[in-house]
Amino acid sequence: MAEVTEERATEAEAKRDWSELTPVCLANVLRRLTLEDRWKGAMLVCRSWLAAARDPALFAAVDLEPAFESAGSGRADAAEWWTPAFQRRVDAMLRSAAVWAEGSLREIRVRHCSDEALCFAAERSLNLQTLSIRSSQSVTDRSMFKIATCCPLLGELDISNCYEISYKSLEMIGQNCPNLKILKRNLLNWLDPSQHSGIVPDEYLRACPQDGDREAMTIGRFMPKLKHVELRFSKLSVSGLISVSEGCGDLEFLDLFGCANLTSRGIEQASTNLKNLKTLVRPNFYIPRSMFHTERYGHWRLYDERFQTNVFQI
Repeated sequence: MAEVTEERATEAEAKRDWSELTPVCLANVLRRLTLEDRWKGAMLVCRSWLAAARDPALFAAVDLEPAFESAGSGRADAAEWWTPAFQRRVDAMLRSAAVWAEGSLREIRVRHCSDEALCFAAERSLNLQTLSIRSSQSVTDRSMFKIATCCPLLGELDISNCYEISYKSLEMIGQNCPNLKILKRNLLNWLDPSQHSGIVPDEYLRACPQDGDREAMTIGRFMPKLKHVELRFSKLSVSGLISVSEGCGDLEFLDLFGCANLTSRGIEQASTNLKNLKTLVRPNFYIPRSMFHTERYGHWRLYDERFQTNVFQI
């Protein structure tokens, strides 16, 4: 008798119509899925699942970083991500998420989006607190100004490898987003661009921002509450670094990896202003022989500061 009862329960389970789950139950199920799984799977099941997958509560965060890391198969970048077709795909996802969130969007982590999509999202995300758009080659000051005016609660900003963004955006963000605590303004490795060859367009690599000191001075002047700053491969000099250290006295983390225009002496001088500093990543890097003319010395060696040229000050 018990076996018959168990068999009937199994049959009932098999015949259960999952599309009849209540919206609350469906939302609880979908919340456990990644954004990619919801878009590629749950939304395609049936109309009720599509409606549940558009629940604003599910779009408080749009984080595509796990998808990028998975698609990259261990690589940090891929050539197809730098194409207009791929940008349109990212834009479509960002626009949809901004609409479905109905103002509840607080975190955006994407790559390769456009000015238009970012402006669209900013206007509908007044509670945005985290924005990461690294390697967005088409994003300019225009959309960053929109972020500054529409998203005053911003506390974290990652504009790494976004070469069309200037110091003017940093000034606007600093003036309008007083809660900013984390800034990531890393650049691609211009000292050894061969690692990006065949992936990042050559013309984009050649457009590497040259105004590192101006950006640093802007950071120091308009972003006094920063606690975490990343400036990898920035072309700032000691004067720029001192501006950051004098203006951002609460800094706890500072990443200067690849900043070739800095000297050890200059870093020590600037860091004396940072009483709360816990982590300092120094500009330790390897410069290939091909980057410099070494005939004068006959072989590759470690130079101290009296031998260093401006670009070779480690």
